[in-house]
Amino acid sequence: MIKKIVALALIGFSIASCTPTQQGAGIGAASGAIIGGAVTGNVRGAAVGAAIGGVSGALIGRVAEQPGQCYYRDQYGRRYIDDCRGGY
Repeated sequence: MIKKIVALALIGFSIASCTPTQQGAGIGAASGAIIGGAVTGNVRGAAVGAAIGGVSGALIGRVAEQPGQCYYRDQYGRRYIDDCRGGY
């Protein structure tokens, strides 16, 4: 248990100075690997989860670098970035 806490703390400190895109990719890849490994019970599932999570996290993190831009999905589930719609 202590080893897991120390490992998570070190990962957190290592991405603290990264850009939002890099942070999103790192967090997404780590989360995807954990979920993929837990669901499939093998390394291949963890690798696929890490790849999908990393790409998704990078896309979300990229939006954080663009002030006034937000991440949306259209009616078909496709992702896109547009001006934020706040205040409507």
